[in-house]
Amino acid sequence: MAPTVPHPVPRRPPERKPTLIGSVRRALLLLEIVSEYGEVTAKRVSRTAGLPLATTYHLLRTLVHDGYLHHERGRFRLGPAAHRLGGEGQGGGARLPDWLRALHEELDAPVYYGVFVAEEVELVAYADTPERPAVEEWTEFRSSAHAHALGQCLLAQLDPDARRAYLSRHPVGRLTPRTVPDEEALMRRLSGIRRGAPVHEWEEYVLGTVCAAVPVSVGAVRSAVAVSLPVAERERLRGTARKLQLRLEQTLLTQAFTVVL
Repeated sequence: MAPTVPHPVPRRPPERKPTLIGSVRRALLLLEIVSEYGEVTAKRVSRTAGLPLATTYHLLRTLVHDGYLHHERGRFRLGPAAHRLGGEGQGGGARLPDWLRALHEELDAPVYYGVFVAEEVELVAYADTPERPAVEEWTEFRSSAHAHALGQCLLAQLDPDARRAYLSRHPVGRLTPRTVPDEEALMRRLSGIRRGAPVHEWEEYVLGTVCAAVPVSVGAVRSAVAVSLPVAERERLRGTARKLQLRLEQTLLTQAFTVVL
C-alpha cells in the first residue's frame, strides 16, 4: 500500500511592509523640532534629532531651498511652505514660543524654558526684548547647571543617583564668588528643595543677575521655566517667582503645549 502523501499546507503570502524613506522621515522630524523651538540653530537641531551635523545641514538646506524653512543669522524657523501645510486657523495647544512671550510680557522679565533630556540639561527656548535682555550664555549651559536656577530646578527633580551621574560628567565649579562651592554643598541644597517649590539663585551664574525657576509637570518630561532680573531689582525676584508659579499652574490646567524631547 502506498504511503499517504499529506496535502501541502497553503502558505500565506508574506505581509508587505510599507517602504519607509528615511530621508523623508528625517526631514519631517527636523520640521517638527524647528516648529517647537520657534527659532533654533543647526547644531541644536542636530543634537535634538540625534543626527550627524553634516546630515542635519544637508536636510536643513534642502528645506530652506523649498521654502519649508527660513534661515537668517545662523538660526532656522518655519517658512511659508511649512505654514501652508497646517492651513489657517488650526486649533490645538499653545506654541511654546508664543507662551513664553506672553509670560515675558506679563512678568516684565526674560523667561527661559529648559528640559532634562538624554541625560543632559538643555535650554530649549527663551523670550526677551532689547529692554529686558536674556542672560548671555557665556559658559555652556549644560555644563553649568549647578550654578543657575533653571539647572538647579531640573537637577532637583532627579533622584540622588541621577544627580551624581550628571555631576560626574559636569563637575561643580566656581563661576562667581557666590557659586555653590562643591558637589556636597550642591547635593545638600538640592535635597532641601520642596517638590514644586521655586528655586532662587543669587548671582551664582553671573554677577549682576539673579534668577528663579519653577518646575513644570508635562507628562514624564522634567522641565522648568525661569526668569532673570538685574541684581538692582533683586527685591522683585521672590514675588515674580510666585507669580510665575501661579501662572504656570493656571496655564497647565487650561491649555496644553508641546515640548521637544
